[in-house]
Amino acid sequence: MAKIQFLQLPVPPPSYYAATGNVPLAAASLASCLESKDDPVLGLSPYVVSPEDTDSLGDRELIDRIVKEGPDFLGLSLYLWNTERSLYIAKEVKKRNPETTILIGGPEVNEDNPYVLGESGYDIAVSGEAEHSFRNLMRTILSKSSLEGLENIAYRKENGSLTSFGKQAAADFPLTDFPSPYTTGHLQVDPKRSTYLETVRGCKSQCTYCFYPKSSQNLRTLDIPETIKLISNLKEKGARELVFLDPTFNHRPGFENFLDAIAEVNSDGKMSMFAELRSEGVTPKLATKLRKAGFTRVELGLQSVNEETLKRVKRYGSPHKVAEVAKMLAGEGMELLLDLIIGLPGDKPEDVERGIHFFLEHGLGEWVQAFPLSVLPGTAMRRDAEKEGLSFMPTPPYRIIQTPTFSSRDLTESLYFAEDLLERRLDEFPRPFLCAAIPKKNDRFDLVLTNSNTLPIAETNPILETQWSSLSGSRHHSVWFHSDNLSKDLSRILLLIKERITAEPFCTIDFVLPLLCVPKSKEIESLVSLLESQRNSYLSRTLAHRGENLQHRLVFVFDGNNTELKNWREKELDSTSYLIYEKIQTTSIQSLDPTREAFYLIEGEEVDGPDFAFLKEEMDPESITFSSRKLEERWSMEVLGYGEL
Repeated sequence: MAKIQFLQLPVPPPSYYAATGNVPLAAASLASCLESKDDPVLGLSPYVVSPEDTDSLGDRELIDRIVKEGPDFLGLSLYLWNTERSLYIAKEVKKRNPETTILIGGPEVNEDNPYVLGESGYDIAVSGEAEHSFRNLMRTILSKSSLEGLENIAYRKENGSLTSFGKQAAADFPLTDFPSPYTTGHLQVDPKRSTYLETVRGCKSQCTYCFYPKSSQNLRTLDIPETIKLISNLKEKGARELVFLDPTFNHRPGFENFLDAIAEVNSDGKMSMFAELRSEGVTPKLATKLRKAGFTRVELGLQSVNEETLKRVKRYGSPHKVAEVAKMLAGEGMELLLDLIIGLPGDKPEDVERGIHFFLEHGLGEWVQAFPLSVLPGTAMRRDAEKEGLSFMPTPPYRIIQTPTFSSRDLTESLYFAEDLLERRLDEFPRPFLCAAIPKKNDRFDLVLTNSNTLPIAETNPILETQWSSLSGSRHHSVWFHSDNLSKDLSRILLLIKERITAEPFCTIDFVLPLLCVPKSKEIESLVSLLESQRNSYLSRTLAHRGENLQHRLVFVFDGNNTELKNWREKELDSTSYLIYEKIQTTSIQSLDPTREAFYLIEGEEVDGPDFAFLKEEMDPESITFSSRKLEERWSMEVLGYGEL
């Protein structure tokens, strides 16, 4: 029996305790489609790597595990956020287990994505919705037949080059053809995580920036009885938050009856739900039905306030209708996500400003999320990018760099302007992991570079430099360099940082330097320059326009009793290339000044109620972190809202 392992890597979160939201629905659906009762693919045993493992294991740990288990086939689901890491793992597995056949699929695998098609390390690429073509592919491989001419398939020839894709066949199979991965056991329901499900595939809209129209313009629905049966099953398994991945939730036929059926199965209100809607067609009656069904959060895409732009990108719709429906849903007690895209063809910076003012005037500013355009593979916008004069990153996140009406500077300034109007940050903050080390955890490493007794490292588990090359870190880990002479140890630190990044290039790593004295500007420049030279991943490029790095963070920590370092910190508050944390004891919490822009690392295992309330109510929540894991997790969930939904 041949073994096929499926790996779907998560969205890398901004902080250690933030949820990844990783539900490997695509990978598990492929595993399940091989086991359909009526027509199973014989001779193949599928297995999905659990999200608990993909969320926690570092690069080396994942690769070692896959190599040790030695699957005959490894299938990777590629998305914007995990493509580079997935392809890296594929290469490393292939080096050590050349007999493993590696397959890739997902929205990133397209004829118009030279980045993915130009990479090596995989054997077969599958484009489009994969269930039918994937089953056909696996049967062909198992029978040792030629792959030539298979629909939606490109494969590696003996000389190492990749063939063109076979005929691109649109998906038209009924959703009832294959069992839900929740019923086959390939995907587990975890009450602590959101539960993702699809009841519709295909999209009637033709938005040029979106991948869905390429997938299918014909709606294929799981009928109401089948859907309710699935939802009831998920509820029995403990599901508490359902996320509907249907491209446009309210486009499905019989939508009102569908909501009534959900309301019946969720009459006790034990499940909360999320979906993305089009405002067109949403009435007060529908809004009430959504609330009764259990929808507590809804996304509405305005995208632009310029109606000519909406026509140009085939979004259409009316900004005033979006505002009307948003207020209607908010009146039913729902939280909202209201989208604005910065850099759409035809838009100008003033359109972004008008869009923010539009939402503010309607009292909807608290729910606005504005973000730069990404020119995604498989979209009409990518096909027409040259004609539209769009310049964008060739690798994830494929972010827009320049348009005929937006300079690079305009794009960044429009985001900052939106933040000023909304009085909050609109994208993730690279929150470092500064918790104390605990035994047998590979999420913090302390390297002692001197034998001096002046170093405050009593609470750490020091490692030796000789152990450095063999370290395997968790997906997010911190490395602390303890030195009493940074000038003397700088070259060693730079070398060690580079070696760590090379060893695990897609782990999130906080490089932490506890300071005993003010570092020289040239020392800081050397450290920043090294990390800037390593911006080679989706995560490191995501906030590059802000000068920040979500992948590799440089953090300085100092004792709050050191006046010299406190004065230095005050001069460095505008830095985006590194963070400076002042260590304080819990007894000093009430003495903090909420008006001062500074970051604090609070030491100690307990914070009493009044002090915690002071931090929560008076301080910028991103300015506070804890050495205690218990407190850091509580702060992340309770104050920062880093839960699933």
